[in-house]
Amino acid sequence: MKRRDLFGLFLLVLSSLMMGCNQPSAPNTPSSSGSGSSSSEPNPSGAIRGKIGLSILTSSNPFFIEISDSMKEQAAKAGYEVVVVSGDFNPDRQQNQVKNFIVQKVAAIVLTPCDSRAVGTAIQEANAAGIPVFTADIACIAEGAKVVTHVATDNYSGGRQAAIAMIEALGGKGKVAILDFPQVESVMQRTKGFREELDEQKRTNSIEIEIVAVLPGDGIKDKSYKATQDLLQSHPDLNGIFAINDPSALGAYAAIENANMVEKIKIVGFDGQIDGKQAIRDGKIYADPIQFPKRIGSETVSAILKYLDGEEVPSELLIPTELYRQADGKADTSL
Repeated sequence: MKRRDLFGLFLLVLSSLMMGCNQPSAPNTPSSSGSGSSSSEPNPSGAIRGKIGLSILTSSNPFFIEISDSMKEQAAKAGYEVVVVSGDFNPDRQQNQVKNFIVQKVAAIVLTPCDSRAVGTAIQEANAAGIPVFTADIACIAEGAKVVTHVATDNYSGGRQAAIAMIEALGGKGKVAILDFPQVESVMQRTKGFREELDEQKRTNSIEIEIVAVLPGDGIKDKSYKATQDLLQSHPDLNGIFAINDPSALGAYAAIENANMVEKIKIVGFDGQIDGKQAIRDGKIYADPIQFPKRIGSETVSAILKYLDGEEVPSELLIPTELYRQADGKADTSL
């Protein structure tokens, strides 16, 4: 072959190679974390589509464990992993946990705030990072913090149910105290409902129940035990205690039992955890407006998946309580 022919062949091959390099690339194929399918669709492949960060108030209360377990179960069906940490009642720790979620670039953050006002700063940081925030059980009441959806018990109505139970327990007359946890919004709603139902019953039915003291039990058994001891010393004529959750109610009962005043003082709790239901069955607690933490968890995940799919979701979803008395406990085959 002549040199001129070889040179022409070389040019032809070089031209073909250059054309191949400049061809438009093929469309990106979806990765296992973004298959293009709806977030709420089942994920039989088992591939992880993303992570959801969850910071709960405390891991010492079974109520919050039920919420987290329910969220894990529901999220896994759609291919999401829920990373669970506990704030342990410490707002600063919870804020650092949110910072870590932001670094991890989670798909969404769920909080059960340690402090309904202080949590606002952490939520604003997530807002600035473009990560949607949801709250479960306890709401944020800080200005300027954007929460997509709050899923919780209807705590206000539950508080009114607690007042009705207290009226029943005392026959409409007596002195009562509240074991409070005023830093969290859910408890604010419970005590508000309790007070307003008593006030309404005073006007319409002439009941004679007086709230004589409010002490912080902070939803913890040991602190509620000590607070009840203080109550018994300062109010020896006390007839009833509204405890804002089951650990508070069980702490109050232990103090009353130790003081040999079980027959004199009635306790109304709130929650409906196993220990609380057993105490109601055994006559230690008069009644509980019971909550449904598994539903709170599943509804929170449902809202997250819908939001990630671009659907409209409500700003608030409230789940009614049911009043649980001793007759319910005795008929409860799960105890």
